[in-house]
Amino acid sequence: MARPVDPNAQFRVKAHFTNGRAYASTQPPTIDPLTGKKKYRYVHWGSLDENLKFTPNAAFYEATPEERARLIFPDNWDMSLAEQFTDLKNSERPDLCSNCVNRLYGDIWLLERVADITGIRQDLLKVFHDDPEMVNEILTLAFFACLTDYNFNRVADWQNIVKAPTQRGLTPPIVTDIAQFIDNRRRAEFIRLRVARLGKDDLYAIESTDGSAAGVSHADIRWGDNPEKYPPEKTMDIVAYSLSSHTPVYYGTFPEFSSSERSLDILLKDLEEAGCKDLFLVTGRGYKAINNINQFISLGQSFVSRVLTTQREVARIIAELDFSNGHPESMKLDYDNGFYYEQYDITREIREAGAGVESSDKLKLNLYFNPFRAVQERMMLEIKISDQKTKLNALIENKSEVDSATIKNDFGYLTIVLNPNKRTVKSFEANTKIISKVEMFAGFFSILTHGLDFDASKIYHAYLLRDKQARYFQRMKDRLYSNSGVFSPDDAMTSRLFILFVSLILGSYVNHIRESSELKNIFPSPLEIFDAMRPIRCIERPNMDTLITPFDATQLHICKEFGVNAPGCLAPTHSRQKSKNKKGAARP
Repeated sequence: MARPVDPNAQFRVKAHFTNGRAYASTQPPTIDPLTGKKKYRYVHWGSLDENLKFTPNAAFYEATPEERARLIFPDNWDMSLAEQFTDLKNSERPDLCSNCVNRLYGDIWLLERVADITGIRQDLLKVFHDDPEMVNEILTLAFFACLTDYNFNRVADWQNIVKAPTQRGLTPPIVTDIAQFIDNRRRAEFIRLRVARLGKDDLYAIESTDGSAAGVSHADIRWGDNPEKYPPEKTMDIVAYSLSSHTPVYYGTFPEFSSSERSLDILLKDLEEAGCKDLFLVTGRGYKAINNINQFISLGQSFVSRVLTTQREVARIIAELDFSNGHPESMKLDYDNGFYYEQYDITREIREAGAGVESSDKLKLNLYFNPFRAVQERMMLEIKISDQKTKLNALIENKSEVDSATIKNDFGYLTIVLNPNKRTVKSFEANTKIISKVEMFAGFFSILTHGLDFDASKIYHAYLLRDKQARYFQRMKDRLYSNSGVFSPDDAMTSRLFILFVSLILGSYVNHIRESSELKNIFPSPLEIFDAMRPIRCIERPNMDTLITPFDATQLHICKEFGVNAPGCLAPTHSRQKSKNKKGAARP
């Protein structure tokens, strides 16, 4: 006859010996979501000495009272430290009464509203099969990444002082368990849901940047190529976002060499499968090479890319401009941005091996001239020329020996004549050809487009959006590579990028509301908005309604711009509106 199953077996704490130390551990069963097989994993709640005295660890500290109450410890263990900690932790909380929990909540409350507005919560519920607790745990990690600069090892400590979406303490082992449920299949499903929320006429842009990484466990890092040929290895990280809603809809990481044309087809196909049909690229550093631009053209791919003004087509147009009245006569003036602009149709021939010569008539050169920038660049040119002359005069006066191979490169604005021994400087004069060329290009910048009917002003603003998104993307990338993770190597990239992508969507939306409202005159960045909301507290009282402290005028203004309502009857009772009664009039 089979031995009866103990229903409390997963809660019974036993001594587990590993690496010469004894730990107080349980072995709860978990189901692998992919294979459906049951597996057991040790959960350590603390250490055990030779006298059977139990010392709690972080997992025990951050567990909820309900989780700790379910644990069954042997009767002969010394539990005095655990009992002292429980009493101390309850007394340290900022309470209104002995059983109240008082925690910061304002910034979390705002992000929860944003998660609902953007549909993130609903999409996560679909991806994780309507598991609200799993969704709350992922949102807690995303909020933590959005609001702090710490790594995920400190989430549980952060939960002690804020009211996070989940009440479960997310210790490092628990975060690792969460990461195991985030795979590429769920990532792809989430991206498709995000793309489906956008309009059919939305246009998308791509921001890409390379990132250094010390680890080599992940294939994209191990097989990436550092262009400088020095360690560490690099990856290329990509985010695609909508230009209308400023919402990121796609993310991915590739080996650094994926910026070449041989991997471009894979990237574009991945975006198309995600649902980005009318994609056009606002290219970053990974796509600036001429061969990549030529491939975009041959594929019929729309794009926006900065190009050097010294390129042949751009230089020819600049040389033909009429500056007789102090400004380019044929260019239009943008009063708001303070520069002149014009768009030109150009044709480029593309030579492909074995395919002859192709030409495209969809190319447009968008040229811009900023007179204030031109004055600054010409002034800096004069300063550099003067500095070079001063240094050369000192070399001549002191008869100092110079390196004939590098002297002309170090003094590029001057033509230098060396003495017959080629070790000392004989004389020099201004290099008028180079100086006049620099003066001609001063104040100009140019953007090349393909397959777009936008005018030069709209192209300029589309490219500016890339810079704004790049700041959020840079913040996401810095966390990924600079902070040590709590995931196993195989899960690190997929799970952390997924969580940080959710964080990026939240932060981008908050910044979009800030930029498009009066908040931009009050708060320099979204972080200041979160700081303003943070003092709001949530007070949870047993057998009573949860209390949220009142919102002040600034916090109510933030709510208004985000289109959300503060919890009922929590606005300040005072009013700052001026009385409409005349001075001395009796009040009703």
